[in-house]
Amino acid sequence: MAQQGGLQRASDGASTLPWATAEVRRIDKVARKVALKHGEIKNLDMPPMSMVFQVKNPEQLDPLQVGRKVRFQAVQENGAYWVVKIEVVAM
Repeated sequence: MAQQGGLQRASDGASTLPWATAEVRRIDKVARKVALKHGEIKNLDMPPMSMVFQVKNPEQLDPLQVGRKVRFQAVQENGAYWVVKIEVVAM
């Protein structure tokens, strides 16, 4: 995996990325962004926090609802954080 300063690059395959868990806080389909209160994101060396991610595929936002638990994979690219894959967790 290509890493630079602890940050995983978006060119890496999503299948090699670790999954992180989160709760959906806000969804902005027009801007292609989702706010998540997430646990540790190991490939980004990021501790638990709340933050906004951009979404590579806006169709991935369709099944999301505020307050739902999800698991996701994220990368950092050109100073922005991107969700490359996100799934609702079955309750």
